[in-house]
Amino acid sequence: MRGWAAARPPGCARLDDPPAPRLALPPVTTFAPDIVAAILHHMNDDHRDDNLLIARAFVNPEASASTMIDLDGDGGLWEVTLPGGAVSRASVAWPSGAITERPEVRREIVALYDGACAALGIEPRPHA
Repeated sequence: MRGWAAARPPGCARLDDPPAPRLALPPVTTFAPDIVAAILHHMNDDHRDDNLLIARAFVNPEASASTMIDLDGDGGLWEVTLPGGAVSRASVAWPSGAITERPEVRREIVALYDGACAALGIEPRPHA
């Protein structure tokens, strides 16, 4: 045993080693359920095509459908239908980094849309 312990590769712990310290990550901002529901309703009813552009640009260029299913301060979560009908979930980070306020969500989704259009060579529509 002693020889193995001395020769173990870096990062390889023994069961009786003390636990490694945990990284202190900043908390993720979550928005109230009614706010998330309103944003998801708007995105999935009024911006279906935008969801698909975001999926094609940042998840899989051959995506055939995309539905926004959640969001938090770090980004949005989409269910993306892939070739052959497989569905996968993919998170896409907000372009400007973590957010904490509801008005920032619109800004970040618009930035994702604009970035998706640029990546796919599509002229974005003007924003109100």
